[in-house]
Amino acid sequence: MQPTAFQRRIAFWIAALIFFLAFLFIFSPILLPFVLGLILAYALDPVADWFQKLGFSRLIAAVFILTILLFTFMLLAVALLPILINQLAGLINVIPSYFEQLQRLLLPLLDSEAAVFLGIDADTIRASLSTIMREGAVFMTRFLTSIWSSGRAILDWFILLVVTPFIAFYLLYDWDRMLSLIDSWLPRSQAPVIRQLVGEMSTAINGFVRGQSLLCLFLGVFYAIGLSFVQLPYGLLIGLGAGLFSFIPFAGSILGFIVAMSVACVTFWPQWMPIVATGVIFIGGQFIEGNILQPRLLGESVGLHPVWLMFSLVAFGYLFGFVGLLIAVPAAAAIGVLVRFALRRYLSSEFYRGHPPQIPPPETKDV
Repeated sequence: MQPTAFQRRIAFWIAALIFFLAFLFIFSPILLPFVLGLILAYALDPVADWFQKLGFSRLIAAVFILTILLFTFMLLAVALLPILINQLAGLINVIPSYFEQLQRLLLPLLDSEAAVFLGIDADTIRASLSTIMREGAVFMTRFLTSIWSSGRAILDWFILLVVTPFIAFYLLYDWDRMLSLIDSWLPRSQAPVIRQLVGEMSTAINGFVRGQSLLCLFLGVFYAIGLSFVQLPYGLLIGLGAGLFSFIPFAGSILGFIVAMSVACVTFWPQWMPIVATGVIFIGGQFIEGNILQPRLLGESVGLHPVWLMFSLVAFGYLFGFVGLLIAVPAAAAIGVLVRFALRRYLSSEFYRGHPPQIPPPETKDV
């Protein structure tokens, strides 16, 4: 029995997906500069189009945009990177002492009334708290040490990543021609549907990545300035880190709140005003994000549920490492568009609606 045209199309796209995933899995250790270059070219293509509308050639627009971008990046790196590295190294060294001080602050709260209320011996509670604090200190030290090691590895990668601007330049310069070439390869009968799906994917990716990037930037600057204003130790690092991790919904703010409040309690106790101010900074940031910025920057058209986003980040990061984290959001948006397309097709199919019931004609009597 010969396969139908629909079955052949399904087999073709499944084979293409398997090939793509296998390619990522095999070559993920060397794909980082190419993926970064592709992301830069994709993000900067609208800017290059705008310069072309002003009368500049594509070549001049690409050179000018990447020059400004590299200059800005180098300026920020020179200004902030040494401070952040020093704060990260210092925080790693003081974590054990911070947990010991936090334990000493919590132990007086475990008085005899609390022990009787919980039905547990006070010494047992203290021993459990000591174990939790010790394990927490070990976990945080390992976590920040891994970030420190990754940061040093990233600095070592700068020798390799000097090729990234060149890749971004060539991709940005040839972006429109590449899209036209890829469009010419599409099956003619399926080209309109594929263009529609790619357009929906691009809308979702643009809406989320650009909107969420602006949110992360605002929250990082807001938290960093606020924590530095209350003179919280390592406030710049904690604030910028909370903003960066806000790319994962709720993760950055919750993690930053816990770390900042712990450091504030250890540093400022028994002065309660700086501790309250630290909490108010994070509450204020969440209020501004949820009620002002998120509806304006993201809206309802992005279509990426937070649970689906977190799953995609964990799954792609586990499978493909750092490269997987970079492609997780576009992949999640693309899969979401394909699932919604398949669901629309299913809801409009006869398999879902069923055949209309056959109503027998009314009986007629002979006159």
